[in-house]
Amino acid sequence: MYKIINRKKRVLTILADGLFNLMFFPIRPFLKKNSPIRPEDVQRILLIRTAYVGDVIMTMPMLRPLKDRFPNASIVFLTSSGGREIVLNNPYVDDILVYEPFWFYEGSFIEYLKFLGQLRKRRFDLVIEARADIRDILFLVFPTRSRSKLSYDVGGGGCFLSHVVPFEKVKHKVEYHLDLARFLKCDTRVLRWGVHTTAEEKKEVEQLLAHNGVSHPFICVHPGSRLHLKRWPLDRCASLYDRVIEETGLPLVVLGARSEVEIVNEVVALMKNRPIVLAGRTSIRQLYEVIARAQLLICNDSAPMHMAAAAGIPTVAVFGPSKSVETGPYGNRFRVVEKDIPCRINCDESVCSHRPYHECMQSIGPEDIYVAVKEILT
Repeated sequence: MYKIINRKKRVLTILADGLFNLMFFPIRPFLKKNSPIRPEDVQRILLIRTAYVGDVIMTMPMLRPLKDRFPNASIVFLTSSGGREIVLNNPYVDDILVYEPFWFYEGSFIEYLKFLGQLRKRRFDLVIEARADIRDILFLVFPTRSRSKLSYDVGGGGCFLSHVVPFEKVKHKVEYHLDLARFLKCDTRVLRWGVHTTAEEKKEVEQLLAHNGVSHPFICVHPGSRLHLKRWPLDRCASLYDRVIEETGLPLVVLGARSEVEIVNEVVALMKNRPIVLAGRTSIRQLYEVIARAQLLICNDSAPMHMAAAAGIPTVAVFGPSKSVETGPYGNRFRVVEKDIPCRINCDESVCSHRPYHECMQSIGPEDIYVAVKEILT
């Protein structure tokens, strides 16, 4: 079973996977598959989750169960530069490796070879690839000096793994990741997955909020998202934000990355009321700390949404092409606003070929979202 929506990627993966399986066929009887992974045999674990920040956050619930199951092992987290900001200071992570793969980010094959040389100098007893992507498995997992290499086979590359975790059904990505830990007999009943900000970072956020006249309680909004099709129309954001300010009487803080400052300015220009704009003025860790102090976050499917879930902050999330069953806020303090458009189930979230265009988002009105806001606030 291949869990790949994009048809071109699925075909290429099936062809590549078939070729690799054919190459490995003669030596398959000599490979050690599914041998027991005992805690006393594991001294170093490599956990790989490079793309993207929201996905890195949804991987973090694995960390404490892994540490409890393998108490004598050091855990090394391989992630992107943005992911590093999320994992930094986590008590269950002993070291962080930063690499941004050329198949997800801008980069070169030469940079990959340099990083691979550094990676191969380390020896790991267990490598866990959390995305189940054939490129991660081929270029990062396979070359490592490790006895045990574990992931799913729903994205190809299963022949390179020593342990393939069974995939049962579509589920939330947090559960998808936790199943990797459960396969290793980890206890996942207690989750700890917030971002561990320092006292200095907390003080910086206090000063930032105070300097901008933000009093408690306040509401945060985030009109952006990594992919354009995941963004609710900006004019409707402006209409909703005005209503939230007028009817709740609470300060409204508009958040965004530096790359989202332009769309935030466009929203603010359409508003009648003046919000507090912090877009482009916080680091990733400061952004988390601002959200962690809010009464409510209103957002699209985005990294800040997952930050709010990790911090236990009530959230109203607007979903269009993406699937809330997989990437919605995790927990029980949220409302998802979405419309049942049939093509969503097979949407790859990058290109819309539906008519009318972008109906999944265009069919959601400000009233739909404000009803969810009132439910959360009351």
